[in-house]
Amino acid sequence: MSFRSGRIEGLKGIDLSNKSQKELSSLFHEVLKNGMHGLCYSAYEEGQKPGSILTEEQIRRRMAIIAPYTKWIRSFSCIEGNELIPVIAREFGLKTLVGAWLGDDKQLIEEEIAGLAKLAKEGYVDIAAVGNEVMYRKDLTEEELLRYIARVKEALPGTTVGYVDAYYEFSAHPNITAACDVILANCYPYWEGCHIDYSLMHIKQMYYQALHAGQGKKVIITETGWPSQGTGLGDAQPSQENALRYFLNVQQWAAREGIEMFYFSSFDEAWKTGPEGDVGAYWGLWDARGNLKF
Repeated sequence: MSFRSGRIEGLKGIDLSNKSQKELSSLFHEVLKNGMHGLCYSAYEEGQKPGSILTEEQIRRRMAIIAPYTKWIRSFSCIEGNELIPVIAREFGLKTLVGAWLGDDKQLIEEEIAGLAKLAKEGYVDIAAVGNEVMYRKDLTEEELLRYIARVKEALPGTTVGYVDAYYEFSAHPNITAACDVILANCYPYWEGCHIDYSLMHIKQMYYQALHAGQGKKVIITETGWPSQGTGLGDAQPSQENALRYFLNVQQWAAREGIEMFYFSSFDEAWKTGPEGDVGAYWGLWDARGNLKF
C-alpha cells in the first residue's frame, strides 16, 4: 500500500526500512504540502526560556516559516510577549487555540486570564484553553481549576472553552471534563515508553479513551510528537527515522479519520532539556535555526 493511497500499512503504520532517503523526504514534503491541521508554536529561541520577553520580530519570523503548512496555531501563555502570537497568527490567516498558563503563582494566573479574555474579546481566539496539564503537575486542586474555567466561560460566552491535559486525566476528573466545551487531550506514546512499531496503535487508544470520557464532546489532540534525538525511555527511542515515521503515521491517520491534531512541535527549544532531559530539546519539525529536519 502506498502513502498516497491514504491507507495505513497495518497496525504498525508505514514501514520506512525499505524506503530510500529520497523517498522519505518526498513523503515528508508531501504531508507538509497537503497541510497539517495544527502546530504547537515554539516561541523561545536560543538563550530564552519561560520568563523571557518575546519580541514581535521573532514571533513574526517564525510564523512566516510555518504558516504555509498549517491551518491552526496553538500558544501556551498570554503574557510576556506570548499575547502577540495569536495577533500575528491572524495576520497570516491562521486560526488560534490560545492558552492561559495556570501554575502555582496566583498573581500570574490573574494576569494570564486577563490576557486571554482581552485577546478573545478582540477577536484573536478561536478556542480558549484554561490551563495546560495542571492536574498532571498538581499545581492546583480540581476545585480551583474548575473555578478558573467557570470564570473564563462566564467572561467569554461566545468562545469555545476547554482545558488541556494528558488524555487519561479526563477519565480521572469527570467534573473537569463536564466543565469543558471541548476535550483538549495531550497524547504521547513516547512518554509512556511505547516502541515506535506500536505507537500508532497506542495513540489511537489514547484518543478513544478521551473520546469515551467526553461522552459525545469533540476531542482535539492538542499535543503529540516524537523526539529526533536524545536518551530513550523504555522501548521508546528517539531518532530521525522514528520521529519521521511517527509524524507520517499520525498525520495520515488524523487526516483520514477527520481528527483535529496539533503536532508538537514546530521548532526545537533548548530550554526544555531541564524538565524533560536531553530529548526535550529535539521535538521540532524545524531545528532551532529554522531549518527543516527531514
